[in-house]
Parts: sequence; structure tokens; C-alpha cells
Amino acid sequence: MGKGYPIPKKELLKNIKDVSGIISLLSDKIDSSVIDSMSNCKVIANYAVGFNNIDVQYARQKGITVTNTPDVLTDSTADVAMGLALACARRFYEGENLVRKNKFKGWAPKLLLGIELKNKIFGIVGAGRIGIATAIRAKAFGCKIIYTSNSAKKDFEVSTGAKKVSLNTLLKKADFISLHVPMNEKTFHLLNKERLALLKETAVLINTARGEVVDEKELIKILKKKKIFAAGFDVYENEPAINPKLMKLNNVILLPHLGSATFETREAMALLAAKNVDAVLAGRKPITPVY
Repeated sequence: MGKGYPIPKKELLKNIKDVSGIISLLSDKIDSSVIDSMSNCKVIANYAVGFNNIDVQYARQKGITVTNTPDVLTDSTADVAMGLALACARRFYEGENLVRKNKFKGWAPKLLLGIELKNKIFGIVGAGRIGIATAIRAKAFGCKIIYTSNSAKKDFEVSTGAKKVSLNTLLKKADFISLHVPMNEKTFHLLNKERLALLKETAVLINTARGEVVDEKELIKILKKKKIFAAGFDVYENEPAINPKLMKLNNVILLPHLGSATFETREAMALLAAKNVDAVLAGRKPITPVY
């Protein structure tokens, strides 16, 4: 783990030959060539809940344990998802931009009219820890919750009144859609051209999962044509590169992957990653292994 940005691959390969364990960032690509360069490695502790940056299957073949940092970043990421939903619905970017450019001339009846959350349908795509935490926040704003998941979440349904539906039904009915699925072969471009076409023109789409879950080029097209109301991004398909067309749109909120970016969460993530390394190297079971 470097100073917060990816270590150049050449430098990474040079310095990890004899390590017993590493703590990787989600921006570090731990592929088969990196794994092969480590002859003594026993554990790769990813400083993130997602682990699509690691070839987990190959690591397991090599007898290397892979861990991540679930739970500790649930609330901070759910806060960002809800913040993006509010910012999109109430057009915060446009309003702040208006003020900063000294174009605010005073209150007006139709100035930057937005959308209220009360009584709206809030769709959770992927009701895992973060998805459920986001739904609880949306419920507090008076939203009705629908969700998708590989299995029914009975406790979640009882506590929030949430209803499990198919993905296509959710996309057609939801006023707010918040993405919380992991990135893998099944979820790549989960929201493709056909599924994005199902969204209401008044819909708000929020992505705090992984950029590749959405076909970003197709999403940009419908945003440009005002086929949906707005979208909030914390992640991007080619991160850290951001499609310049997004920068020209007023109906988007763009964040630099801030989901877990609180002092409390990042400290907890670092501690959990370190504890996972310590456990494996001491011959104990890892605390949070990746399946």
C-alpha cells in the first residue's frame, strides 16, 4: 500500500517479491502477474469492501488468502448515496453554481424546482449491508422501498415495509434508483441500453457501487436528452478517468469516490486490513475473508 495512489506496476513487482502479506488499495491491480511475483505471500488484505481489483480465484489457487473490509464502511457509503439522492433531487449543483457565479437575483416561484422524496418509490438494486443502510435512510425521508436481491430479506421487509421485485420492475417503478451490487461478470453493464430505457423521465439514478455496473455512454445519452431527471456519480466506468461529456451536464452530481471517506471509516478499514494480515500470518483464521 502506497501513499494513497496506485504504485506503478514495475515498482510494485520489484518490491513485493519476498513479502509474506500485502495490504492493497482498490486502485491496485493485483492480477496473476503480480501474484506470481510473490513467492512467499500468504495474504492479500484489500483496503476496500469491493475486490474486483484482485484476481481472487488465481490467488486462492496459489494458496493466498484474500480479505476485504466489509461492515466498517456501510454507514459512510450509505450517507453518500443518500446525499447524492438529495443533491440530485433538489438540484444542489445548479443552485450552488448559480450563487458562485453571482447570478442569484433573489427568490423566484419557479427557480430550480426539484423533487421531494416524501412518498416517492426508492429502489435498492442489491440489498446487502450498504443497500439496506441506504434504504433505512430513504425510509426516514418518507420513501416507499422496493429492492432486488438474490434472496428475500425478511427482517429488512418487516422493518421498512420494503418489497422484493424483479430488476426490470424496479427500474420501471422507482423514482430513485440506488445501485449497491458488487462488480463481477454478472453485473458488468447490468444497467445497459435496454434497461436504462425503462427508467422514468423523472427518475434519479445513484451509483456508489462500481462504475462498470452501468453502461456509462448510454447513461450520458439519456441524461443529455433529459430522459431521466438526474444522476449522482461517486464511481466511474473508467475511473479515475471521467468522461468529459459528464462535465458538461447540469443534471449530474460528480464526486471523487468519497463513499468511505470519513476519518472514522478509513481508520477502521486500515485497522481491519492490518488485523487480517496479522491473523493469517499468525496461523489464525482471517476476520473477513473473501468467500
